[in-house]
Amino acid sequence: MIPNLITAARIVLTPFVVVAILRGRWKEALYLGIAAGVTDALDGFAARLLHVSSRVGAYLDPVADKLLLSAIFVALGASGAIPWWMVALVFGRDLFILMMAGYGYAFTPVRDFPPTVAGKISTILQIIAAMVVLNERGGGRIPAGPWLWFMIVGTVWSGIDYGWRGWRKLSSVRRAESYGGNVYSGGERS
Repeated sequence: MIPNLITAARIVLTPFVVVAILRGRWKEALYLGIAAGVTDALDGFAARLLHVSSRVGAYLDPVADKLLLSAIFVALGASGAIPWWMVALVFGRDLFILMMAGYGYAFTPVRDFPPTVAGKISTILQIIAAMVVLNERGGGRIPAGPWLWFMIVGTVWSGIDYGWRGWRKLSSVRRAESYGGNVYSGGERS
């Protein structure tokens, strides 16, 4: 399918962005990063335009997004463009969310962990911060500092928001189970 090929192009572009960052070719990294970002918009647009969707695409798209963004942040940390604690913050938030979802899957009937507005805003701020750092390193005039702080605040806020929502969801399941309520869809535990 065409949308999946466009998503695959984002995965293929990822190592080229990383190599450009590690070699200090900031403008090249910026342009490749923008091209990879365009594929993110195009794959969704193509899927809607062609009225196609696939299970592979539903899994591949967020994996491609996370792979690209994570690789860029690691490369920025390795190149000294941003401090490692910022890289750790980005990865720490994702690890925290994965651990919560894993707990939910392993020990509760909860299977739905939808993205939140805070999570989407955090991702957007991470993308903007990464691109602004590349732009600044490449001689651009937009200062990266303020955007990095927006990204930090958005990432922390998103982690707290996911934690709070997860806690509430898991607590309501525990309360319902302790009162003998049926919290499972279809009446059975999956």
